[in-house]
Amino acid sequence: MNPAQEHRRVASTFTDRARGAVDWDAPAPVEGWAARDVVRHLVTWFPEFLKVGADIELPVGPSVDEDPVAAWQVHADGVQAVLDDPATAERTFSHPHIGELPLAQAIDQFYTGDVFMHTWDLARATGQDETLDPDKCQAMLEGMEPMEELIRSSGQYGPRVEVPEGSDAQTRLLGFIGRDPLG
Repeated sequence: MNPAQEHRRVASTFTDRARGAVDWDAPAPVEGWAARDVVRHLVTWFPEFLKVGADIELPVGPSVDEDPVAAWQVHADGVQAVLDDPATAERTFSHPHIGELPLAQAIDQFYTGDVFMHTWDLARATGQDETLDPDKCQAMLEGMEPMEELIRSSGQYGPRVEVPEGSDAQTRLLGFIGRDPLG
């Protein structure tokens, strides 16, 4: 699957969870966050990342406090438009800490994976289906484990939560990123 297709698939699942949310103030699995903060995180960090690294400005929707679903939808549609734009294939993302990457690869690597993992957070917070694609869970885990020291030092992930031996890929991925999938 190319980055545009993968984003469409991952964002669609997140959109379903956002549309299914009833209590936006329900606590999320990230300490100190409510369900709306999961959306807030995604719609606030990535626009600046994209602006600095590729000089692209995403459309801005309503605030997450006013309408979290609409805020997410405007944001996700904007990211999808960038990925669907044929000119994106020629664009480069450049960041002092990351170096240079093809733009679509940077979006896929840093953003779409984040949406994928936060889908679980939103689902858990709002009492919805928490199931994530097991193949993507396994691939992400295999890609992240060799960089564990770097990932932990970034401050973006909590300490690993131990899970039972033989756990499925989703449970292991969630434990790896610092979530308690069994609690």
